[in-house]
Amino acid sequence: MISTAIRVARVGSAAELAAAILMVAGFPALMLAALVPSVPAFAAAAAVTYLADHYLHRKGSYLINRLGKVRAGLSIRFLIRQLLLVLLLARLSLADNLIYYGAIACFIAFYGLQAPHGALVQLIRNRRRMPVATRNVDLASRIRIPDAPPRRLLHRSAEKMLHLDVVAVVGILVAAQVKSSLIGFIGIGVTVALATLYVLALVPYVRGRKIPPNAEKVLAAVDDWLGEYKPETVLYFSGSKDSAYQVNMWLDTMEKLESKPLIILRERAILNNLAPTTVPVICVPGGVHLMNMDLSTVRVALYAANVGKNIHMLRVPTIKHVFIGHGDSDKLASVNPYSKVYDEVWTAGRAGRDRYAIADVGVRDDDIVEVGRPQLAPIQTWQGVPEGRIPTVLYAPTWEGWDGNPGNTSVVLAGENIVQQLVQADPPVRVLYKPHPFTGNVSKEAGAAHRRITALVQKAAAERAINTRFIADTAAQAQAKAELERIEARLAQLSGSRGDRGDEAVATRDGLVDVARYEETARLRAEWNDAYWRSFPSWEHRVITGAEPRLYDCFNVSDAMVSDISSVVSDFIASGKPYAVTDSAEVGVEEFKRNNTAVRAAVILSNSASELGELLGAVRAPEDDQLAEDRKELKQYLLGPDEPSSLEQFNTAVANLALKAETRNLGQQSRDAAALAETEAELANAVPGQRVAAAGDTDGVGTA
Repeated sequence: MISTAIRVARVGSAAELAAAILMVAGFPALMLAALVPSVPAFAAAAAVTYLADHYLHRKGSYLINRLGKVRAGLSIRFLIRQLLLVLLLARLSLADNLIYYGAIACFIAFYGLQAPHGALVQLIRNRRRMPVATRNVDLASRIRIPDAPPRRLLHRSAEKMLHLDVVAVVGILVAAQVKSSLIGFIGIGVTVALATLYVLALVPYVRGRKIPPNAEKVLAAVDDWLGEYKPETVLYFSGSKDSAYQVNMWLDTMEKLESKPLIILRERAILNNLAPTTVPVICVPGGVHLMNMDLSTVRVALYAANVGKNIHMLRVPTIKHVFIGHGDSDKLASVNPYSKVYDEVWTAGRAGRDRYAIADVGVRDDDIVEVGRPQLAPIQTWQGVPEGRIPTVLYAPTWEGWDGNPGNTSVVLAGENIVQQLVQADPPVRVLYKPHPFTGNVSKEAGAAHRRITALVQKAAAERAINTRFIADTAAQAQAKAELERIEARLAQLSGSRGDRGDEAVATRDGLVDVARYEETARLRAEWNDAYWRSFPSWEHRVITGAEPRLYDCFNVSDAMVSDISSVVSDFIASGKPYAVTDSAEVGVEEFKRNNTAVRAAVILSNSASELGELLGAVRAPEDDQLAEDRKELKQYLLGPDEPSSLEQFNTAVANLALKAETRNLGQQSRDAAALAETEAELANAVPGQRVAAAGDTDGVGTA
């Protein structure tokens, strides 16, 4: 019942649910206490509403946002409490007492100070918002960017300002209880004084040297840096904050480019979720700002997603534009007709080329280049199940998609059957459940199924933990957990807290990467991954969400995988391990294989998942694996040859396309120069009257 209430209220925990109930129930209690009247009861109810409100704000509860939408926002809640306090005074027959008028005057003055306070806070934030935000770009030597105001002034500023009324409320309640106005006026004076000081403390940060330069100067500084750095290859990306993984997967490849790389983002939310990188990053929310940016040295632009804002870069004719995508699969998104706008489309292997030919969406075969998948380098090839360890099966379904197609994900129709059979398998296997981060975003049924699968895995893990058949090495796990704590503490030091980074302007100013710190972070993350898998038994079922451990880390500790039609399958094929794919739409095995290249070496599952035995058999007895050779052939077809490496192929493709761009630009310059020379020659050979006409005399008649 509690879990259902948590989902309905959209809160994160039972504590949040309790705080929400107390806050909502507290206001009727306040009214009742005011009408009775009872000062102690009113004080108790007020304390509950204050504390519950503060707790929910600190937790960032979804309920707080919803209350604002129904006109019960933060300011309204404080105002209601203050009005009820005035009602309490009236019911106590204090309407003729000075404290009654003092309370009214205090609350009017207090709310009068809210307007300048809110205006100053918004003005400071607006003036400190940069037209562009950067990382690894040296703007500090070109423009002056001042420190951000103290965090205590702006962080949750509205809540802090409103809570200053606590002193007045306490003073007035005490005055009402002891029948002495002095204490009440002391509280009123303190509240008004503190509110006034808060407003005055903000004033210096809206003018003079406390604010960053205007947009014109910032953009000029960016262009100056671009002119000095001279980027050659750009990774361009636009999307929601949840799609940051689509650009993050390319960061390592961008760092290893042989040409000068630059990353251009269009949304601040993406920048905030961007993984650490040494590559220069410029976030340009404004389309006009981007189109006016000096990108004259860029020859190749890489696009990881088909989105509308791509047009702001595609319009540049001096650049060759390439769709590289964010995964290679048989989904319709992999043959999007939008891809016709690019000069080239890069695929991992021959399969990608054939998809476009079959789809016939207007992408010419000459414009497709096979470059492999550089991101797959961390995936380890399978050497069989280590002796003494039970096999691990990864269930990594994709999400439901936007179109409601039942074949998109196995979560809804097959997920519970798959997990149920895996956790009950004999001989036993371990289950890792790592769903797509978008699961449940569109479909309520998918969200509900995901929660049931999660509960199923967690229940099976709890049952296995008390099963004497499974013995844990508690000492080794304790040591691994201690390592995790040490590593996480050091990583927290290296990354710094959110407050240490200041605001966007400071992050831009101080955004140059510390290479030594970056390398230490990368090493620690590898150590963290190793310690994570050692921190619990190798037989323990696990639900894995969030960014860490990464999907490829899950690949490396797994011996087989169950998934859906997505790039996850194509990537997993790089490991050479057995895998199964669910035919959730139940089109039939032959039709399913005909329509989806990546499943040609897979065990095909129906929604009942009754075919899982074949997959588990291949894991337990690799010598009897009937699909092993098929997987080898399919790997080369989907992902290209192992030699040269994908990174070498990628760099070669970038260099070749940059050469095409340079050839085009030189040709254009030659044609422009020839046209200009021809015009000048015609003018030189023209009679005087014709020269005048060419110069602008519309009737062609000379003036001499």
